[in-house]
Amino acid sequence: MNSPFKKCITMVCAMLVLPAFGNTLSLNDALRNTYTACIGIDDALMDLKKMAGINTAITGVGTAAGAGATVVGIVKSAKDAKAEALEQILKEIEEIQNTTQPLTDAEFATFMSEFNTVYKSDISNKESVQTELDKLNKQSKNLGNWRTGLMAGSAVTNVAGAVIANKNRVDEDLNTQIEMCKIAVKNLQNSILQAQINGENVSEAVQIANACGQYEYADLSKIDTKAKGAMISSAIGATTGIAGTIFSASANTDKTRNDNSDAGKQKEKNLNLTSNILAGATTAASATATVFNATQISAIKKVAEIAANCTGVLQ
Repeated sequence: MNSPFKKCITMVCAMLVLPAFGNTLSLNDALRNTYTACIGIDDALMDLKKMAGINTAITGVGTAAGAGATVVGIVKSAKDAKAEALEQILKEIEEIQNTTQPLTDAEFATFMSEFNTVYKSDISNKESVQTELDKLNKQSKNLGNWRTGLMAGSAVTNVAGAVIANKNRVDEDLNTQIEMCKIAVKNLQNSILQAQINGENVSEAVQIANACGQYEYADLSKIDTKAKGAMISSAIGATTGIAGTIFSASANTDKTRNDNSDAGKQKEKNLNLTSNILAGATTAASATATVFNATQISAIKKVAEIAANCTGVLQ
């Protein structure tokens, strides 16, 4: 058993092992370095998570405002269509009254009954037609103002959402700290091996290495990918929201509304239709940004759990 051959093998093994631990830190130094490198990462991640939550709420408000603008725009279009029909009715009534053979009361009643059936109204004479028309025009004006306000609100929230999403990423400092933590943990693992050979108690160090070593499996890219998606979606929502606000405001000016020429009416219709389309697009973009922000929270949570466990064993 104590042959020269065995002595030779033992010497070779020692020569192979010694270089591996030649530059190994003492266990205490490795623990100290791990603490310095890894502590505080959880705070930075909690800030990211907090901002992602705030942005989710902001873009959620933008989605609601955009949806409200879309609904209001649709209701306004229905009011405008009915008002246009009433204007045509007034025109026809005036033409009938100006003819040499105006309608009898019975014929006029039948005429109005047919209109009421189509438009679900309760109008009996020219005066009531004008009253209903004035009422519809006032409602349309108010709805137009509401749509403009909601579009503006959605645009503002999307601008804010784009700014927050652009900043709410894993910056160079945090990325560097996590990489330094990984290196410190690898050094700690080497020190644990050496300490075990020396017969030292390594239970606490192993616990720290196991917990903080999980950073090797953390996917930070998902956090930035979700932030980029939220930023792009919010930027689109901001663009369509601002454009929709401008179109809606233009459609609701007295100059546009009071232009009763065929070209003027068509212009108003086009402006309202464009406003409604942009409101829908803004809603969709805001909703998409909200989803990205919500999923970013999920991505941050996974890394934050590692950070919390690491910090927990370090303290």
